[in-house]
Amino acid sequence: MDLTRPVRAPRPVSVPAAPQRLTLDLARTALIVVDMQNDFCSPKGWLASIGLDVSGVDRLIPPLAATVSALRAAEVPVIWLTWASRPDRANIPPNVLHAYDIAGEGGGIGALLPATGTPALEEGSWGAALVDGLQPRPGDIHVTKQRMSGFFDTPLDSVLRNLRVDTLLFTGVNADQCVLATLTDAACLGYDAVLLEDGVATTSPEFCLRATLYNVERCFGFVARGADLLTAVRGSTATAPDKAVPAPAHRTTCTV
Repeated sequence: MDLTRPVRAPRPVSVPAAPQRLTLDLARTALIVVDMQNDFCSPKGWLASIGLDVSGVDRLIPPLAATVSALRAAEVPVIWLTWASRPDRANIPPNVLHAYDIAGEGGGIGALLPATGTPALEEGSWGAALVDGLQPRPGDIHVTKQRMSGFFDTPLDSVLRNLRVDTLLFTGVNADQCVLATLTDAACLGYDAVLLEDGVATTSPEFCLRATLYNVERCFGFVARGADLLTAVRGSTATAPDKAVPAPAHRTTCTV
């Protein structure tokens, strides 16, 4: 049994960011796309069914798709993090159920959506699937969660450590809720967190988004733009000399 890992050559790229310009290593970076699923993004989904305006999500999809494509080409892992509850909701406590049904009228997790008749935020449902315009590919990684943070009671941390990743790029919705909760936990666990501000949106008031950007920049990591990252990544992949030192022959490998 050979426990050695391949040594990946560093692939640094530099991008404008706040509070300082940032250099990150593509060889040790992953992209996390949070909750870009029908229940949070579609006009037929759960958020829309309870009266929230999800129209702002449309602007995210084309640039986010471009970011995902470019990072895949640069061999940066793409992780789709989505909310998908157990059908019996056995591990969700009353306070979380309440947060998703504040009016107490039964319109929360597991409720049947008026437009589709499918259960809200449930594993295997239409609402838990990625929204139109974002397509997973072989090699992408899918992690489901049942809390605001993608690290609580999920394999996300184990997956990232097996990938030998240090830097996490965050995109998705809602910026001030599940994105921020996951990013905050990432920072506390020792990951370097970068929020791509043109890759996030929220149904909350505008001041919530401003506060999120402020807190990430001041307390938890960096704020950058996906457009700037794309320029840097494409330049890096065009000039990259090689990928990694190959693994020894006759070794046992584990694919995540």
